[in-house]
Amino acid sequence: MEITRTFDILDNYKTAYSGKEDALVAKEKGLWNKYSADDYINNAYNISYGLLSLGLIKGDRIATISNNRPEWNFMDMGLSQAGILHVPIYPTISNDDYDYILRDCDPKLIIVSDNLLYQRIKPIAGNIPGIKDIYSFNEIKGVKNWKEIIELGKKNRNKYISDLKSIKESIKPDETVTLLYTSGTTGNPKGVLLSHNNIISNIKSVSKVFHFNEKHRTLSFLPINHIFERTVNYYFQTRGISIYYAENLGTIADNIREVKPNLFVTVPRLLEKVYDKIIAKGKELKGIKKQIFFWAVRLGLRYKLNKENGWFYHLKLGIADKLVFRKWREALGGNIDLIVSGGAALQPRLARVFNAAGITLIEGYGLTETSPVIAVNNITTNEIKIGTVGPALNGVEIKISDDGEILCRGPNVMQGYYKNTELTKQVIDDEGWFHTGDIGILEEDKYLKITDRKKEIFKLSSGKYVSPQVIENRFKESVFIEQIMVVGENQKFASALISPNFLFLHNWCSSNGISYRDNKELIQNEKVLEIYQNEINNLNKKLGQAEQIKRFRLVQDEWSPLTGELSPTLKLKRKFLIEKYSDILKEIFSASVSA
Repeated sequence: MEITRTFDILDNYKTAYSGKEDALVAKEKGLWNKYSADDYINNAYNISYGLLSLGLIKGDRIATISNNRPEWNFMDMGLSQAGILHVPIYPTISNDDYDYILRDCDPKLIIVSDNLLYQRIKPIAGNIPGIKDIYSFNEIKGVKNWKEIIELGKKNRNKYISDLKSIKESIKPDETVTLLYTSGTTGNPKGVLLSHNNIISNIKSVSKVFHFNEKHRTLSFLPINHIFERTVNYYFQTRGISIYYAENLGTIADNIREVKPNLFVTVPRLLEKVYDKIIAKGKELKGIKKQIFFWAVRLGLRYKLNKENGWFYHLKLGIADKLVFRKWREALGGNIDLIVSGGAALQPRLARVFNAAGITLIEGYGLTETSPVIAVNNITTNEIKIGTVGPALNGVEIKISDDGEILCRGPNVMQGYYKNTELTKQVIDDEGWFHTGDIGILEEDKYLKITDRKKEIFKLSSGKYVSPQVIENRFKESVFIEQIMVVGENQKFASALISPNFLFLHNWCSSNGISYRDNKELIQNEKVLEIYQNEINNLNKKLGQAEQIKRFRLVQDEWSPLTGELSPTLKLKRKFLIEKYSDILKEIFSASVSA
C-alpha cells in the first residue's frame, strides 16, 4: 500500500508484516520483551480512542519526554491518526528550556518516562494553566499511567471508532504531524513544524539508499525525540525491520552483542569512543600480537574504496581480516552490515578503518528543518566518497550560494517555524531554498562536503578566517581529548578550551604514577599539561599557521547536555561555554603571543 501519512505505517504493518512477532523490542527486568505488529497496531488504536475519550481534539498538542521505548511509538501513532500534534522533547535539557518549550507549545497533556523526569516536570507544568495532566510510562505511585489511556480506549472503542475513522480520512499529507524543538546552540529553542509529507518523502527517498527488509534487525539508541532517529525508525517500520531499543547509552556495547543487529545509526562521538576502546585493548597486547594488531590498524587507515589500493593491498587486508578485523565485527555482534553516522562531521580515518574492517560505515547530513536527510552516501548505487556526506537524496536539490552556504530545496523542507513567520522568511527564500547555515562544497559536482557552520566561522585580527569545527574535529582524534572548543575571534591567534577524556586520563595517570585529589588538581599537574602540549604540537603540524592552537586551557568539567555545555545532539553550545569560562578566556588572550 502507498504510505502518505505517518500513521499509514500501521496499515502497512497489517498488509505486509501482520505476523511479525518482534516489531518493537525492549529490555524489561533483564529480558527482551517483544511487541508484535498486532500489538503495535492495537496499542496505537486504543491510545487514539482513549485520547478522544479524554476530550482531546484534532489540532491539540501532547508533549512526550521519554527515553527510546516501544511505548513512545504507540503514543506517537495514536496521536498521529487522531490528528493530535506530537511534541517530543529531550529528557536531558535544562529546566529553563522545559519551561520555555511547554509554555510555547501549550500541550494539553505531558507523558514522561520515569519518576526522575516526573519530579523535574511537575513543578514546571504546575505553573502552566493549559496543561491538564501528566502521565508516565513507568509505574509511579500516585501518578497516572499511560495504560489508563489504553484501558479507556478499549472501554470506549465502539463509541469513537467512527469518529477516529473520520479524523483519519480528513488528514491530508500536507498537514502538520509534529512540532519539534531544535536543541539550538544559542538562544531559545525554535519550534519546527513538519508535515506528514515532509517526513514520508524523506523515508521514501532513504528507502532507495538501503536494501534492508523484515529479516533484519537494528538497535536504536540515539534519542528518538530527534528527527534523525525518528525518521530512521519510521524507515525501519516501513521495511518490517525489527527495532530493539537499547537500555541506555551505557549498555550499548552489551546490547549490541545480545541483539546482533544488522545495522544501526549513530553519531561520530560514539564511534570515536568505540575506536578508542579498540585501540586501548590493542595497546594491552604483548609481543607479536601487538605488532600484528597495529600493522592491521595502519593498513586500515590507508583504505580506499573500490579496491583503488590494488591487489597486493587487498591481499594483506585479507590477512589482517583473519587475524584482527573479524574480532572487531564479533564485538559488534557479528552480523553488522551497515553503520550510518550523522549529526556531526565524521573523521575520514574512522570511515577508512571501519570499512577496511568489513564494517560498512557511511555518513549522511541533514537538519531538523529538512526532516532530516539532505544527502547521504548511497550504498545501493555505490555513490560513496569518504570525507563527504554523499550525493543529494533523491528528490532533494542542493546548491552552494556565493558565500559558500549550503541551500536545500525539496518536499522534505519544513512548513516553517512555529509562531515565527519572520524567522521562517529568513531561512526559506522566495524560491523555496532553505538556507542551512552550514558551509560546504560539492566535490566532483556531486558529493557534498560540510566544512563549517556559517555563524561559527570567525576572523582573527590578522584578517585570516578560521573554521573551528574543522580544527575541533581534527583535535578530537587524540584519545586525551573528549571535547574541545576553538576560540579566537578578533584575536591574534586561535586558542582552545579542552575538556579531557577523564576516563582515559585517569588510567594514564595510574600507569605513570601520577597522584591527584580531584580533576581540578589533575588538570594543573605539570606532567599532564606536558602530555597535552605534546598532543597539541603534533596535531598542529597538520594545520595551517592561522589554524594552529597557540594556547589551550584544560577545564575540570565533563561537558554534557545535562550540564548545559552540549546540545542534546552533542553539539557545542558555544555561547554558554564562552559565558561559563569567560575568566579563563580573558586570561588566555591577556598576553600577546606571536602568531
